Amino acid sequence: MTSRADRVARQQDLDQGIGTNQNATKYSQQDFDALQQQCVKSKRLFEDDCFPAEAKSLGYNELGPYSSKTRGVVWKRPTELCSNPKFISDGATRTDIRQGVLGDCWLLAAIASLTLDQQFLDRVVPPGQNFSQNYAGIFHFQIWQYGEWVDVVVDDRLPTKDGKLLFVHSAEGSEFWSALLEKAYAKLYGSYEALAGGSTTEGFEDFTGGIAETYSLSQAPPNLFQLMQRALKLGSLMGCSIDVSLVFILICIVVCKQINTHLTCLFFVFKDTSTYDMETLRAVKLVKAHGYSVTGAEEVHCQGKGVQLVRIRNPWGEVEWTGPWSDGSIEWNNISKDEKERLNNVSEDGEFWMSYSDFIKNFSRVEICNLTPDTLTSEDVHRWNYYQFEGMWRTGSTAGGCRNHAATFPFNPQFVLRLEDLDDHPLDGKPGCTFLVGLMQKSRQQRRLNREFEPIGYAIYQVPDGYKGSSSVRLGPDVLLGQDPVAMSSFMKEREVCERFKLPPGEYVIIPSTFLPHKNGSFTLRMFSEKHAPASPLEAEIGAKMVVEETFEKNVDPYFKQLFKQIAGSDNEVSAHQLLEILNKVVSKWTDVKTHGFGLETCRLIVSLLDRDDNNTLGPLEVQVLWTKLQKYLEIFKNRDTDHSGTMSSHEMRDAVTEAGFQINSAVVEAIVSRYADAQYAIDFDSFVGCLIKLEMLFKMFKSLDKNNSGKIELDLQQWLCLAIY
Repeated sequence: MTSRADRVARQQDLDQGIGTNQNATKYSQQDFDALQQQCVKSKRLFEDDCFPAEAKSLGYNELGPYSSKTRGVVWKRPTELCSNPKFISDGATRTDIRQGVLGDCWLLAAIASLTLDQQFLDRVVPPGQNFSQNYAGIFHFQIWQYGEWVDVVVDDRLPTKDGKLLFVHSAEGSEFWSALLEKAYAKLYGSYEALAGGSTTEGFEDFTGGIAETYSLSQAPPNLFQLMQRALKLGSLMGCSIDVSLVFILICIVVCKQINTHLTCLFFVFKDTSTYDMETLRAVKLVKAHGYSVTGAEEVHCQGKGVQLVRIRNPWGEVEWTGPWSDGSIEWNNISKDEKERLNNVSEDGEFWMSYSDFIKNFSRVEICNLTPDTLTSEDVHRWNYYQFEGMWRTGSTAGGCRNHAATFPFNPQFVLRLEDLDDHPLDGKPGCTFLVGLMQKSRQQRRLNREFEPIGYAIYQVPDGYKGSSSVRLGPDVLLGQDPVAMSSFMKEREVCERFKLPPGEYVIIPSTFLPHKNGSFTLRMFSEKHAPASPLEAEIGAKMVVEETFEKNVDPYFKQLFKQIAGSDNEVSAHQLLEILNKVVSKWTDVKTHGFGLETCRLIVSLLDRDDNNTLGPLEVQVLWTKLQKYLEIFKNRDTDHSGTMSSHEMRDAVTEAGFQINSAVVEAIVSRYADAQYAIDFDSFVGCLIKLEMLFKMFKSLDKNNSGKIELDLQQWLCLAIY
């Protein structure tokens, strides 16, 4: 129940602007300003209990308490490591980021890209932090996580070995912003080791709130270089990497077997990119299974021909490409002095140029992080139109799986996208509406516990004419299963699946799902479009048709009336306990529905709903109303029991509740299934009746309190408790 309240509270925060970069959510409820003031006032240095300077913060396996890698580790503050520590000295640069023994090159490549734009850096690394004024051993950073910005507080105790930082460090050893940012990221995921092995796109997105797309260079689109140039001009962040070949993997397996090494060692060959012997250095000094950042894409004139060049940076700060167009290569002698100075080609900082053709041949993939409109302040750049939605997959209600599972697929969440205008200057020269869709599953547990992600993806369907223009009518099985999707993403075991599409103007529904049904999860769905393209959840409007049932004594079952007279006694009224006795004797004679009998809680709800005299009992007229309701609910229940099992599938609850007169959305369906379905996600008649009675009571309570039909009510604590507890 508290998690449900937490979700409501989070949505309220988002509605109020909490969770933006300007008003970030306080991670672990830690307020940087308040904590800093407390420490300054008490003249003590901050110690973070939420991420202590202990072995468990380092890791759980390779960096666990008993690992040789962590033996002799001492946590020290920068003031203990050098005489004049600086947070940032003369501006943050890419040379401030040198990789340590941790295999988080993917993260460091993303951090390095931040230094290319002061605006990006300031969003993640709040300005004004230092080791002098108001220094209290506390720092903070802002990181985007699953749809919201969080402000992460850390103390400045850093792991060292032999007097040197164990993980990321600056070239001079006296700047500490990058090491503290790495620590903040490790805090989010529970340990430093949780950062070993990852995708540069994760870092890009978490430092910008942008949406990242990946291109396989073996199947690169013909206009990829122009797309990269355009992305860099828009301020996009970009990374690239080289896959490890299957042959290399097989060789490692053979070697592991020959030296009797456990195959888990092989896993860390690819996961830990911190030392040269754990990554394959090619003859031209390009490192496999390693994350680079792309920092430029330019065209130069060489011997009368145009040559496309790509600038790349290794976060190690060294080990550079030695092929054509590398630092000091003969190709630089064939271009003008002005172009050479413009590209600033010679420096031993891990950054180098190479031709685009060599880039395509040597690298395996490039990752581009497109930025949200609020990230860009310049009026000269194009902005994406951006929409973001939160959602859940829950077994028994909204976890339908992919299209392969026709019986449950239509129950997945649905989102409508309206493409209205064609692109102005399409890179491929073809008319259409370009948009990106990113589906991200929300879970830190995978990285914390080294678990695989669920395979996720989405399908895109065209909305039929009869359903266009409405955002309150879900597409049912008759619509979805009667047509093929116009586009689909791949289903991958990744944190996020993002793909670019181009479709004709029109109305489309996007259906995100796990690959298999009955997999619980939460997700963030984001849509970027080049032109205006409104999007919204496709959900029913919540409401109820309050019908006053006509009751006639002659329609009441004789046995029911007999029991009522027998049990009611002289006052002709029955309590919840007496009603329980009556109902269970009646339903015990029913053979076509499955029920273990009504529970006392259901009978209390019935009395609460139908008691017109407020005396906690029901009289003859009220019992007649109850009988009419039971007959109506029984008919609905039987109609939905398609397999004649005596129970109803939880997936049928939405339609059954609608037939009973209530319009509910997916969030309410999920709550109903969680409350009323059994372990097999079946609903018996007693639970069905209890659910409908509860819904009617809640709708009536809300309506009586919502005097202005505003859709909102306000209660004090006592009022809330008195209503909710009954």
